[in-house]
Amino acid sequence: MPPSEARPEIVALLCDANFQHFRETGPWSHRNGRPFTQEEREAVFKATRADLEELKSQHSRYLEYLRTHEEAPEAIQRFLAPFMEQLDEKNLGNAHALMTEDERAEFDRLLKLMIEPALPFTPYTF
Repeated sequence: MPPSEARPEIVALLCDANFQHFRETGPWSHRNGRPFTQEEREAVFKATRADLEELKSQHSRYLEYLRTHEEAPEAIQRFLAPFMEQLDEKNLGNAHALMTEDERAEFDRLLKLMIEPALPFTPYTF
């Protein structure tokens, strides 16, 4: 295996590690509190630079997802403003009727972010 390739099984273990718990108590554990097995600990201690870089990359994408999720209510207001300005009777249905297919897709994406709870951090999802 080339040293530049991250190993998904190691990255998945790192993504599921409860690092706060590790700093406070010493033993590695999963985010659900289940302790790492001896095999899992050994695997994590063999993490390469590529594995750690992939973890960092995935975590950065997750933080960007959370930021987008938190900003969705304001983003949908900014998105709807130009449509509402065009309307005499300002309601969501009328604004939706003015949108192109791409604009409706963006509106749906923002609305979904606003309505659904944020997803937890999981490997290879973001």
